[in-house]
Amino acid sequence: MTPVLRIAAFSDGGRGGNPAGVWIGDILPDAATMQVIAAEVGFSETAFAAPESDGWRVRYFSPAMEVPFCGHATIALGAALAHRFGDRSFGLQLNDAVISVSGQRQGNTIAAALQSPPTRSAPLDASLRDALLDLLGYASGDLDPKLPPANIHGGADHALLVLRSRDALARMTYQFERGRSLMEQAGLVTIALATVETPRLFHVRNAFAAGGVVEDPATGAAAAAFAGYLRDIDWPHGGAIDIVQGEDMGARSLIRAEIGAAKGSSIRVSGTARFMDG
Repeated sequence: MTPVLRIAAFSDGGRGGNPAGVWIGDILPDAATMQVIAAEVGFSETAFAAPESDGWRVRYFSPAMEVPFCGHATIALGAALAHRFGDRSFGLQLNDAVISVSGQRQGNTIAAALQSPPTRSAPLDASLRDALLDLLGYASGDLDPKLPPANIHGGADHALLVLRSRDALARMTYQFERGRSLMEQAGLVTIALATVETPRLFHVRNAFAAGGVVEDPATGAAAAAFAGYLRDIDWPHGGAIDIVQGEDMGARSLIRAEIGAAKGSSIRVSGTARFMDG
């Protein structure tokens, strides 16, 4: 059996980050086998990669389901590929998109960057907004009026709620099975919660009950979607934002998202990764 690497993506130096499984083999297993492996690994996602043409065929599985795109597992995959094949860029064929990831070895960590699928955003339906607020224990007064609730997409679908204060973000909690049911009904991969420290620095949490995990300490796909949303609303991002995630879980993670001018275009999401094995 091909071993699964365990790599923490978007780490804060040699600490923190979001653990991902990375499976690299000659041929991808069938979907049922990949689902079993992902459940056994137990991380929020495991990336499976096999060579195809001049790049890699990649699929992502959480413990509960397949997801179309996962940013932190892609960063982990980039680190694994760079460690094995050297510092360079790798083309990735996903289920619904073609993207790339690059890796560069830097001592005990590897710097990695991905180019996301195209982004889009739209206002969040009022009934879904209210249901999410009720699920998470917030009131409409907790929302930041400068960044209205939205559906955001950067390879996967997320709901976004931006809160007025860091304290409100810290008290996020929800009933897991209720959250899973609501997210499945709404077709959401995660619920992204954010608060603004500066126009270019955000603190974020991501509920991921749909994937069988209460919360992610770093979510690259949602970071890409959030960056695309900021571009759509003409937020003064200055071309890049930094995201701090995982602090409330004791796993501080750092994500950078670089934002091109063209609406809907790919977002460059980067960070460091550290091997958890050996």
